Amino acid sequence: MTDPMRLNLRHLETVAAAARLGTISAASKALHVSQPAATQAIVNIEKQLGHRLLDRQPSGIEPTEAGQLLIVRIERALSLLERGGLRLRRSARLAAIPNIERRITLGQLQTLMAVDEAGSFALAASRSRHSQAALHRSARELEDVVGVSLLTRQGRTVVPTPAARRFLRFVRLVRAELEAGIDELNGLSSRGGGRIRIGTMPVSRAVLLPQALARFTVANVDAQVRVVEGSYPDLLNNLRHGELDVLLGALRDPLPIADVVQEGMYLDGPIIVGRTNHPLAHEEFSFARLQDFPWIVTETGTPGRLRWERMFASHGIEPPKLRVESGSLAVIRGLLLEGDWLTLLSPDQMLIEARAGLLTRIADAGTALRREIGITTRSDWRPTRLQAAFIETFRQVCGDWSEGRATSRHPFRYA
Repeated sequence: MTDPMRLNLRHLETVAAAARLGTISAASKALHVSQPAATQAIVNIEKQLGHRLLDRQPSGIEPTEAGQLLIVRIERALSLLERGGLRLRRSARLAAIPNIERRITLGQLQTLMAVDEAGSFALAASRSRHSQAALHRSARELEDVVGVSLLTRQGRTVVPTPAARRFLRFVRLVRAELEAGIDELNGLSSRGGGRIRIGTMPVSRAVLLPQALARFTVANVDAQVRVVEGSYPDLLNNLRHGELDVLLGALRDPLPIADVVQEGMYLDGPIIVGRTNHPLAHEEFSFARLQDFPWIVTETGTPGRLRWERMFASHGIEPPKLRVESGSLAVIRGLLLEGDWLTLLSPDQMLIEARAGLLTRIADAGTALRREIGITTRSDWRPTRLQAAFIETFRQVCGDWSEGRATSRHPFRYA
């Protein structure tokens, strides 16, 4: 795949301007370059990407199908860069610079991201195969353009300034838009080609995501899927910075940030789980008996821990003292099978063990603890065709799963 950060941003802008204005002559005037230079810029981009983007006709310029896909991404990337530049100058209390995005190169932005991720020019140079001198020069040039200090030394590391941290979010979104554009071009010549990066939390990754991926990859054999696990704050941060395309799992109410949106797929409620031959599995259930057995629950402050505490509070009972705190399903599963331990989990998280006859539902935790499972995306996200296809597949899987949970096909169905 072509690295979008190795492209020439001015050349990309020329393609978009020619399509918008209808002629190369008009684009060259708008961008203050000669017509031969504008023509050569378009030729260079088409050669690099391997696609004809513009059809030259007597009446003017018409974008091809590939051009239409890419131009949308170019314009979104330029808009993001302009917004980022304005935020950067505003945070430094400096006056806005007109057309600042036309003076910045993608190479300079790549340098800023590389040093931020590496924590030093030396490590960034090693990873990028550029010399330290070249990276230092690129960083200084970017600082000269924006008029703001972007990188500062902190001990043995190099870190972005507060202003640069805000700017970096827009920089990464620029990269994500251009990557999406190139993905869409690749999708024109392959069966379901392109990439999708999925952040997943424990509930969705147990059953729903594998089922969705199984369907999706059959229909899109050339798709490249990256699945990232992590905590909600980390995944949300990656989503907002364009490093993930979609986040799957429990939705938040209220949303912690205004620039993402959520779509609920189905309701999920935790259940009390123990081994199949647990004493509570063979007697009439009494909530007070839950205090008589050891529990393993996630750490303080996590959604799982809060639901566990609310469950006991709703019955006017003090939660038992926790002997083990862990969010690892492997640890939880192993401990449940070793004794009379109990835990509070989504039904899907122990489905395989339930089908194998190893674990069982002791009782429901109550309808008040049910929560919505779904997807979170950036509010201004424009999915590629491949990404939109995955979202639709995930919707279908959630619908099928929600229907199946209400029947005997699900060993942990709600009472």
